Amino acid sequence: MDALSYVDIPAYALRLNETQVPAKDPVRPQPKVNTALPHPPPSSEAPPSSPSSSITSPIRSPFGNLPGLLLASTLQIPANAPSSGNPRNVSQLLSTRDPLSVPITTANGRRFIGKIGPVFWLQDRIEEILMWRNGWRMTTACMAAYAFLCYFPRLILLLPNVVILAVLVATHPSRQTADGDSTIRPEILPPPRASAREGSTEWLANIQGIQNLMGAFADASDAIYPLILHLTYSTPYTPHILTMVLATTIVSLPLLPLIPLRPLFLVVGLSPFIATHPFTRRSLPILLSALPLRRWQARVSRVIDDDRLTDRHWRRAFREVELFENERWTGGAVGDAQGGTWSKGSLKVGERVGWTRSRDGWSGLSADGSGDVSNLTFALEPNWAFVETEDWRVDIEAEWSAVGADQNGWVYTNDAWLEPHAAPADEWKAQGAMTRRRRWSRRIYFNPP
Repeated sequence: MDALSYVDIPAYALRLNETQVPAKDPVRPQPKVNTALPHPPPSSEAPPSSPSSSITSPIRSPFGNLPGLLLASTLQIPANAPSSGNPRNVSQLLSTRDPLSVPITTANGRRFIGKIGPVFWLQDRIEEILMWRNGWRMTTACMAAYAFLCYFPRLILLLPNVVILAVLVATHPSRQTADGDSTIRPEILPPPRASAREGSTEWLANIQGIQNLMGAFADASDAIYPLILHLTYSTPYTPHILTMVLATTIVSLPLLPLIPLRPLFLVVGLSPFIATHPFTRRSLPILLSALPLRRWQARVSRVIDDDRLTDRHWRRAFREVELFENERWTGGAVGDAQGGTWSKGSLKVGERVGWTRSRDGWSGLSADGSGDVSNLTFALEPNWAFVETEDWRVDIEAEWSAVGADQNGWVYTNDAWLEPHAAPADEWKAQGAMTRRRRWSRRIYFNPP
């Protein structure tokens, strides 16, 4: 067998061939098929029926010694790295202009953190206008300016001039008082300095913005990458997508002259402002709750799961196993439903535990009554196995409760796990004692040797 070129094998190591691996004992009894528990997110939310506070940006304040931890970390360069210092083997590009070096990385990181502040300042101002946080006058003025540009699109060529004039007018000496304080309204924050001092509040605020931007980029990449695979002939859907795109392109070509571009761009551009208006954000959840969206969501999820099955799965019989997740509300004072949290650790001794295997709420208890979570694994019957392409799924319809559930599948009950409701009752919140549970399900199939 050829040696692996990308792994350094020690001289004293002994390579094992496939013939040296002992075969499985055919007489060995079939082991139990276990599965891990579902992984729900941490439960720290307030009851869904309670009024939610307005969502605002986090306060930027100094925290910890993050710059030191970020910049003092050592960059480990592999010993077998290319001698040219260019691992990407590309030249004459901005991303490969300087060789890989710890001092250069540290210096550029300090410069980047110190000068990225205006970018996040501009991002915050755009978000404030889009979310109607500076009042209706500011957002309405921006909407009117966009509508004006939609009907006179040639004025977009003068947009750089307008931006420069706006900056010059905003920073004119006549807009400052004798003591140097700006006369700009206090709710509009001035832009930060072009170079923040290391360790200052602006420096840490820039690191906070970089941290959140990295998380947002990673989330967007995780959401988009599975869709990109369909365009690279990595899935069987690529030929169907190609056929559909060609057909829609041919059909759309004669219709392009008939589409009014100015009204179209006007509606598309003003839609985000309408969607983020406070009235729309209050009314849209009520309107969506009246539609059977959860049922359609469950149906679509099942169709996606069925599409991932192989021919081997389709030729077998299916069943469904279930788990119930149980939590109790605790931590808040009497009459204060906002001060506590939902937790499995708050369950009382002798009642149902955090995970149970049936609807009675008691099948999850261990022999000593402690309800060890490790006991909540499934030992399936012989020749039955879990569907490999699926995982545990929350039952958001909750037909088993006969009263429905909230958007996350939770069914709320009183202190004694009775009187199920889709949302906590007012008397439960006043007493500060309430419980909830939801159902998780997973499919299994008959898989003989």
